[in-house]
Amino acid sequence: MANRYFEFRGVSKAFDDVSVLKDVSFFVEQGETAVIMGRSGVGKSVSLKLLLGFLTPDEGRIVVAGQDVTGWSEEQFAAIRRRATMVFQSGALFDSLTVAENVAFPLLSRGDHRDPGEVDRRVQELLEMLEVSQFADLLPSDLSTGTKRSVAIARALAEEPEAILYDEPTTMVDPLMAAHISDLILRLKNTLQKTAIVVTHDTHLAKKLADRVIFLHQGRLGFFGTWDEFETSPDPVLRNFLLEDQMIPALDVTA
Repeated sequence: MANRYFEFRGVSKAFDDVSVLKDVSFFVEQGETAVIMGRSGVGKSVSLKLLLGFLTPDEGRIVVAGQDVTGWSEEQFAAIRRRATMVFQSGALFDSLTVAENVAFPLLSRGDHRDPGEVDRRVQELLEMLEVSQFADLLPSDLSTGTKRSVAIARALAEEPEAILYDEPTTMVDPLMAAHISDLILRLKNTLQKTAIVVTHDTHLAKKLADRVIFLHQGRLGFFGTWDEFETSPDPVLRNFLLEDQMIPALDVTA
Protein backbone atom coordinates (compact mmCIF):
# COMPACT_ATOMS: atom_id res chain seq x y z
CA MET A 1 0.00 0.00 0.00
CA ALA A 2 2.81 2.45 0.87
CA ASN A 3 4.18 2.43 -2.69
CA ARG A 4 0.86 3.08 -4.42
CA TYR A 5 1.14 6.46 -6.12
CA PHE A 6 -2.28 6.47 -7.81
CA GLU A 7 -5.33 4.53 -6.72
CA PHE A 8 -9.06 4.32 -7.51
CA ARG A 9 -11.15 2.72 -4.77
CA GLY A 10 -14.64 1.93 -6.03
CA VAL A 11 -14.87 5.09 -8.14
CA SER A 12 -18.09 5.90 -10.02
CA LYS A 13 -18.82 8.89 -12.23
CA ALA A 14 -21.91 9.85 -14.24
CA PHE A 15 -22.79 12.81 -16.43
CA ASP A 16 -26.50 13.59 -16.21
CA ASP A 17 -28.08 10.14 -16.49
CA VAL A 18 -25.14 8.54 -18.31
CA SER A 19 -22.93 6.40 -16.09
CA VAL A 20 -19.31 6.53 -17.34
CA LEU A 21 -17.44 4.74 -14.56
CA LYS A 22 -19.02 2.15 -12.28
CA ASP A 23 -17.24 1.00 -9.11
CA VAL A 24 -13.75 1.03 -10.68
CA SER A 25 -10.72 0.08 -8.58
CA PHE A 26 -7.07 -0.05 -9.65
CA PHE A 27 -3.66 1.17 -8.49
CA VAL A 28 -0.34 2.27 -9.96
CA GLU A 29 2.78 1.87 -7.89
CA GLN A 30 5.54 4.46 -7.72
CA GLY A 31 7.85 4.24 -10.75
CA GLU A 32 5.41 2.14 -12.80
CA THR A 33 3.83 2.96 -16.14
CA ALA A 34 0.19 1.93 -16.40
CA VAL A 35 -1.80 2.03 -19.63
CA ILE A 36 -5.56 2.64 -19.63
CA MET A 37 -7.23 1.05 -22.64
CA GLY A 38 -10.74 0.42 -23.90
CA ARG A 39 -13.17 1.53 -26.56
CA SER A 40 -14.32 5.13 -26.96
CA GLY A 41 -16.56 6.49 -24.22
CA VAL A 42 -15.60 4.05 -21.47
CA GLY A 43 -14.07 6.69 -19.18
CA LYS A 44 -10.36 6.56 -20.00
CA SER A 45 -9.73 10.31 -20.17
CA VAL A 46 -12.32 10.91 -17.45
CA SER A 47 -10.14 8.76 -15.17
CA LEU A 48 -7.16 11.07 -15.68
CA LYS A 49 -9.27 14.16 -14.98
CA LEU A 50 -10.58 12.56 -11.79
CA LEU A 51 -7.06 11.82 -10.60
CA LEU A 52 -6.00 15.46 -10.90
CA GLY A 53 -9.20 17.00 -9.60
CA PHE A 54 -10.53 18.42 -12.87
CA LEU A 55 -13.60 16.27 -12.16
CA THR A 56 -14.98 14.94 -8.87
CA PRO A 57 -16.18 11.35 -8.33
CA ASP A 58 -19.79 10.60 -7.47
CA GLU A 59 -18.69 7.68 -5.31
CA GLY A 60 -15.44 6.13 -4.17
CA ARG A 61 -12.03 7.37 -3.06
CA ILE A 62 -9.05 8.64 -5.07
CA VAL A 63 -5.41 8.51 -3.96
CA VAL A 64 -2.62 10.60 -5.54
CA ALA A 65 0.98 10.66 -4.28
CA GLY A 66 -0.10 8.35 -1.48
CA GLN A 67 -2.71 10.84 -0.20
CA ASP A 68 -6.48 10.46 -0.26
CA VAL A 69 -7.47 13.53 -2.31
CA THR A 70 -11.21 12.85 -2.40
CA GLY A 71 -13.06 16.10 -1.77
CA TRP A 72 -9.95 18.27 -1.89
CA SER A 73 -10.22 21.96 -2.75
CA GLU A 74 -8.93 23.51 -5.97
CA GLU A 75 -6.07 25.08 -3.96
CA GLN A 76 -5.05 21.67 -2.61
CA PHE A 77 -5.18 20.15 -6.10
CA ALA A 78 -3.02 22.99 -7.45
CA ALA A 79 -0.21 21.71 -5.23
CA ILE A 80 -0.81 18.09 -6.34
CA ARG A 81 -0.70 19.13 -10.02
CA ARG A 82 2.86 20.32 -9.54
CA ARG A 83 3.78 16.80 -8.43
CA ALA A 84 1.65 14.97 -11.01
CA THR A 85 1.14 16.75 -14.32
CA MET A 86 -0.90 15.95 -17.42
CA VAL A 87 0.03 16.09 -21.10
CA PHE A 88 -3.29 16.88 -22.75
CA GLN A 89 -4.25 15.50 -26.15
CA SER A 90 -4.43 19.07 -27.50
CA GLY A 91 -0.99 19.91 -26.14
CA ALA A 92 -2.54 22.93 -24.32
CA LEU A 93 0.38 25.18 -25.29
CA PHE A 94 0.19 28.96 -25.00
CA ASP A 95 -0.46 30.19 -28.55
CA SER A 96 1.29 33.54 -28.05
CA LEU A 97 4.52 32.03 -26.68
CA THR A 98 7.30 30.37 -28.66
CA VAL A 99 8.23 26.75 -28.05
CA ALA A 100 11.13 27.80 -25.81
CA GLU A 101 8.92 30.24 -23.89
CA ASN A 102 6.26 27.55 -23.38
CA VAL A 103 8.84 25.20 -21.87
CA ALA A 104 10.32 28.00 -19.75
CA PHE A 105 6.92 29.02 -18.37
CA PRO A 106 6.77 26.46 -15.50
CA LEU A 107 10.33 27.32 -14.48
CA LEU A 108 9.59 31.05 -14.32
CA SER A 109 6.14 30.75 -12.73
CA ARG A 110 7.48 28.54 -9.95
CA GLY A 111 9.80 31.34 -8.88
CA ASP A 112 12.80 29.25 -7.87
CA HIS A 113 14.66 29.55 -11.19
CA ARG A 114 15.42 33.28 -11.33
CA ASP A 115 18.75 33.11 -13.14
CA PRO A 116 17.97 33.58 -16.88
CA GLY A 117 21.04 31.56 -17.83
CA GLU A 118 19.89 28.65 -15.69
CA VAL A 119 16.41 28.79 -17.23
CA ASP A 120 17.86 28.89 -20.76
CA ARG A 121 20.12 25.91 -20.05
CA ARG A 122 17.25 23.85 -18.65
CA VAL A 123 14.95 24.72 -21.56
CA GLN A 124 17.62 23.76 -24.08
CA GLU A 125 18.24 20.49 -22.23
CA LEU A 126 14.54 19.60 -22.34
CA LEU A 127 14.13 20.58 -25.99
CA GLU A 128 17.10 18.39 -26.91
CA MET A 129 15.78 15.52 -24.79
CA LEU A 130 12.46 15.63 -26.69
CA GLU A 131 14.24 16.26 -30.00
CA VAL A 132 12.47 19.56 -30.75
CA SER A 133 15.29 22.07 -30.23
CA GLN A 134 15.08 23.13 -33.91
CA PHE A 135 11.58 24.50 -33.23
CA ALA A 136 12.58 26.66 -30.22
CA ASP A 137 11.69 30.00 -31.82
CA LEU A 138 8.46 28.89 -33.53
CA LEU A 139 4.91 29.42 -32.30
CA PRO A 140 2.60 26.45 -31.66
CA SER A 141 0.59 27.37 -34.76
CA ASP A 142 3.69 26.60 -36.85
CA LEU A 143 3.99 23.04 -35.49
CA SER A 144 2.51 19.70 -36.51
CA THR A 145 0.23 17.91 -34.06
CA GLY A 146 2.96 15.42 -33.19
CA THR A 147 5.57 18.13 -32.57
CA LYS A 148 3.10 19.97 -30.31
CA ARG A 149 2.78 16.79 -28.25
CA SER A 150 6.57 16.51 -27.91
CA VAL A 151 6.78 20.16 -26.81
CA ALA A 152 3.94 19.57 -24.33
CA ILE A 153 5.91 16.69 -22.81
CA ALA A 154 8.99 18.92 -22.53
CA ARG A 155 6.90 21.56 -20.75
CA ALA A 156 5.47 18.92 -18.42
CA LEU A 157 8.98 17.78 -17.51
CA ALA A 158 9.95 21.39 -16.75
CA GLU A 159 7.59 21.12 -13.77
CA GLU A 160 9.96 18.42 -12.45
CA PRO A 161 6.97 16.23 -11.57
CA GLU A 162 6.98 12.88 -9.82
CA ALA A 163 4.35 11.55 -12.23
CA ILE A 164 3.06 12.28 -15.74
CA LEU A 165 -0.37 11.48 -17.18
CA TYR A 166 -0.53 11.22 -20.98
CA ASP A 167 -3.92 11.55 -22.69
CA GLU A 168 -3.85 9.78 -26.09
CA PRO A 169 -0.27 10.88 -26.98
CA THR A 170 -0.22 9.18 -30.39
CA THR A 171 -3.75 9.85 -31.63
CA MET A 172 -4.31 11.99 -34.77
CA VAL A 173 -0.68 11.78 -35.88
CA ASP A 174 0.86 9.81 -38.74
CA PRO A 175 2.40 6.39 -38.03
CA LEU A 176 5.98 7.67 -38.20
CA MET A 177 5.32 10.43 -35.67
CA ALA A 178 3.34 8.01 -33.48
CA ALA A 179 6.35 5.68 -33.43
CA HIS A 180 8.64 8.62 -32.65
CA ILE A 181 6.48 9.81 -29.73
CA SER A 182 6.19 6.28 -28.34
CA ASP A 183 9.98 5.89 -28.51
CA LEU A 184 10.41 9.21 -26.67
CA ILE A 185 7.97 8.19 -23.91
CA LEU A 186 9.72 4.84 -23.57
CA ARG A 187 13.10 6.58 -23.27
CA LEU A 188 11.72 8.87 -20.58
CA LYS A 189 10.30 5.85 -18.77
CA ASN A 190 13.67 4.09 -18.81
CA THR A 191 15.85 7.11 -17.97
CA LEU A 192 13.70 9.09 -15.53
CA GLN A 193 11.66 6.27 -13.92
CA LYS A 194 8.75 8.57 -13.22
CA THR A 195 5.33 7.16 -12.40
CA ALA A 196 3.11 7.42 -15.48
CA ILE A 197 -0.37 6.64 -16.76
CA VAL A 198 -0.96 6.57 -20.51
CA VAL A 199 -4.46 6.63 -21.98
CA THR A 200 -4.29 5.16 -25.47
CA HIS A 201 -6.05 3.22 -28.22
CA ASP A 202 -2.61 2.32 -29.61
CA THR A 203 -1.86 -1.30 -28.71
CA HIS A 204 1.68 -0.98 -30.10
CA LEU A 205 2.35 1.85 -27.65
CA ALA A 206 0.68 -0.06 -24.82
CA LYS A 207 2.77 -3.17 -25.39
CA LYS A 208 5.94 -1.08 -25.44
CA LEU A 209 5.23 0.84 -22.23
CA ALA A 210 2.88 -1.00 -19.91
CA ASP A 211 3.92 -2.41 -16.56
CA ARG A 212 0.20 -2.73 -15.87
CA VAL A 213 -2.84 -2.63 -18.14
CA ILE A 214 -6.12 -1.12 -16.97
CA PHE A 215 -8.86 -2.13 -19.42
CA LEU A 216 -12.24 -0.44 -19.09
CA HIS A 217 -15.32 -2.05 -20.59
CA GLN A 218 -18.83 -0.60 -20.40
CA GLY A 219 -17.74 1.63 -17.54
CA ARG A 220 -16.33 -1.18 -15.42
CA LEU A 221 -12.86 -2.57 -14.87
CA GLY A 222 -12.61 -5.35 -17.44
CA PHE A 223 -8.99 -6.27 -16.74
CA PHE A 224 -6.13 -5.27 -14.44
CA GLY A 225 -2.73 -6.94 -14.81
CA THR A 226 0.43 -7.20 -16.90
CA TRP A 227 0.60 -6.91 -20.69
CA ASP A 228 1.46 -10.61 -21.04
CA GLU A 229 -1.62 -11.54 -18.99
CA PHE A 230 -3.72 -9.14 -21.06
CA GLU A 231 -2.45 -10.47 -24.40
CA THR A 232 -2.95 -14.13 -23.43
CA SER A 233 -6.27 -13.74 -21.63
CA PRO A 234 -9.06 -16.03 -22.92
CA ASP A 235 -11.67 -13.36 -22.13
CA PRO A 236 -13.61 -12.86 -25.39
CA VAL A 237 -13.92 -9.09 -24.86
CA LEU A 238 -10.14 -8.73 -24.59
CA ARG A 239 -9.53 -11.14 -27.49
CA ASN A 240 -11.86 -9.16 -29.75
CA PHE A 241 -10.23 -5.88 -28.76
CA LEU A 242 -6.78 -7.21 -29.65
CA LEU A 243 -7.97 -8.88 -32.84
CA GLU A 244 -9.55 -5.68 -34.10
CA ASP A 245 -6.26 -3.88 -33.50
CA GLN A 246 -4.42 -6.61 -35.44
CA MET A 247 -2.14 -7.39 -32.53
CA ILE A 248 -2.52 -11.15 -32.83
CA PRO A 249 -3.62 -13.47 -35.67
CA ALA A 250 -7.33 -14.08 -36.10
CA LEU A 251 -8.63 -17.09 -34.20
CA ASP A 252 -10.98 -19.72 -35.51
CA VAL A 253 -13.85 -19.16 -33.10
CA THR A 254 -15.57 -22.37 -34.28
CA ALA A 255 -12.68 -24.55 -33.12
